[in-house]
Amino acid sequence: MWDSIKQFASEFFVTGDPLIYGADVAIVLTLAAVIFVLTYFKKWTWLWREWLTTVDHKRIGIMYVIAALLMMFRGGVDALLMRTQLVMPEMEFLSPEHYNAIFTTHGVIMILFMAMPLMFGLFNLVVPLQIGARDVAFPFLNSLSFWLFFWGAMLFNVSFVIGGSPDTGWLAYPPLSQISHSPGVGQDFYIWGIQISGIGSLMTGINFIATILKMRAPGMKLMQMPMFSWSVLSSSLTIILAFPILTVTLALLFLDRYLGAHFFTLDGGGNPMMYINLIWMWGHPEVYIVVLPAFGIFSEIVATFSKKRLFGYKSMVFALMSISVVSFFTWAHHFFTMGSGADVNAFFAISTMVIAIPTGVKVFNWLFTMFRGRISFKTPMLWTMGFIPCFVIGGMTGVLLSVAPADFQFHNSYFLIAHFHQVLIGGVTFGYFAGLYYWWPKVTGFMLDEKLGKWAFWLWNIGFYLCFMPQYFLGLMGMTRRLNTYSWDKGWWDLNLVSTIGAFLMGAAFIVQVWQIVHGMKVMKRDTTGDPWGGRTLEWSIPSPAPAYNFATVPVVHSRDAWWEEKLAKEQGKPLPPKPPIEAIHMPGNSGVAFIKSFCWFLAGFGFVFNWLWLAIPGMIGVFACMLWHSFTYDNEYYIPAEEVKATEAEIRGTV
Repeated sequence: MWDSIKQFASEFFVTGDPLIYGADVAIVLTLAAVIFVLTYFKKWTWLWREWLTTVDHKRIGIMYVIAALLMMFRGGVDALLMRTQLVMPEMEFLSPEHYNAIFTTHGVIMILFMAMPLMFGLFNLVVPLQIGARDVAFPFLNSLSFWLFFWGAMLFNVSFVIGGSPDTGWLAYPPLSQISHSPGVGQDFYIWGIQISGIGSLMTGINFIATILKMRAPGMKLMQMPMFSWSVLSSSLTIILAFPILTVTLALLFLDRYLGAHFFTLDGGGNPMMYINLIWMWGHPEVYIVVLPAFGIFSEIVATFSKKRLFGYKSMVFALMSISVVSFFTWAHHFFTMGSGADVNAFFAISTMVIAIPTGVKVFNWLFTMFRGRISFKTPMLWTMGFIPCFVIGGMTGVLLSVAPADFQFHNSYFLIAHFHQVLIGGVTFGYFAGLYYWWPKVTGFMLDEKLGKWAFWLWNIGFYLCFMPQYFLGLMGMTRRLNTYSWDKGWWDLNLVSTIGAFLMGAAFIVQVWQIVHGMKVMKRDTTGDPWGGRTLEWSIPSPAPAYNFATVPVVHSRDAWWEEKLAKEQGKPLPPKPPIEAIHMPGNSGVAFIKSFCWFLAGFGFVFNWLWLAIPGMIGVFACMLWHSFTYDNEYYIPAEEVKATEAEIRGTV
């Protein structure tokens, strides 16, 4: 029996690598510390009541952001491990198998478990406040979306200490991802982790479309919405069209692995290129899903810190929506070398070039907004200024890659790696950093230190260019991606050394940002105005942080930049329309069903990974039981009395 237990443990847990053992120790110590703190300070009830069961969009947004930052740390460590392996020729820091696992998990984590939740966090924190709503359209669905993401991410991340990480690349092309080439459970962790979190992402897209279209403040027409809300709408529309493709594709791959189907098995009548087409039908719109909200963030910041109305509002809206549409017609540029023929390659080359036009329009709109503006170079504006040259370079190299004959040379080289990161770090990450700095005082009620913020900004930017500019030249010199080592005679070592130094500078920048948050919590420089930047949209009209009900009275909107117009009217002594009297406010009640249901999904996914039907079947039964439980819950809501609202407003504003 003892031998059986040891054999099971050796197969169940990942063994043989000191780095994994170190991770095991870190996980155990972290969990023990969390349990100790919660127990010592008697916070288990508080955790359940205030966070695990909340349906408040602001708290859900905060949890998304915290999870995303933790995933950024995990994905960033993976990146530093890869760069350490490549810093010099013939390094033996990572084994080839471990290297393959790390570059697979790095890509998945950074796209799906860092960028997506950071984006959803900003959706939740900002959109209801911008459009004058008290919550999202479906608060329970919002909670369920977060917990599905969370438990899907946990299922994927646990693979590096249990069972083994996937090692087939972040998009898991067949035949590498088939049972013949990946007989272990790593690929099944990949499928179920992404599948569960992807369902949550699809729900979020539906929720925010309904919220934006049906819950805007009275008088706010679509063409009076803040630009960030427009970017969320365009991103959410893309989500609901793209993510079902991912769901079906991973389901077919699972059937290939689990039931012996042959959708993507060439010698079984299937076609692996069908998988690659399907995954990129989702994959390239996914790039725009995460970058479109960043465009909305930059639009808000540029207008605020230039103290001018955004230039070309209608053209910006058209650009966002056209990108959302055209993004579905560019996927085949990822495999010009497939052999589809000149006509197909020409179509996708042209569509890829066309999508660069609305992107360029936005850059010019931001520049014209800044022209003759009274620009204030606070941290959010610095990130915006840093984004523009970075994204222009990424766009130009993207156009180079869109030229099919040239792509035959660039394909699968480090030139492509540099371009991809130029767009996703310079566009997405810099954009979400800008948004976090911009809305931080609104969410938390305190300011972050500007000096530390500038240190982080410059370390990130210097590190970024040191890391990725050499990779363009490495690609032109013939270095292909997914290499885990190279020889001295290649002549690549000096550029790889510079690239690795840049990567560690970005890691140092992240540490500075963590310290900036800790410092801000320690100093606690309160935002007593609710409007520290001189904002233009409705979220700046309420106290920081926003009360549970957001708005004591629902605002009435008559124009774009409603809060800016109201401030101007006050300065000019114009009479403002009287506000309606404060009344009792209807609010959704907390629910633990979303947390429990998502955990049941985790159990079911874990069971399918190991082919443990004794766990998978009860997990799915739990999912359906929670669906029934919620379906017959009719009275999970309450009212905040008018007197309580008045007292809260008097406390946080000093007057009603």
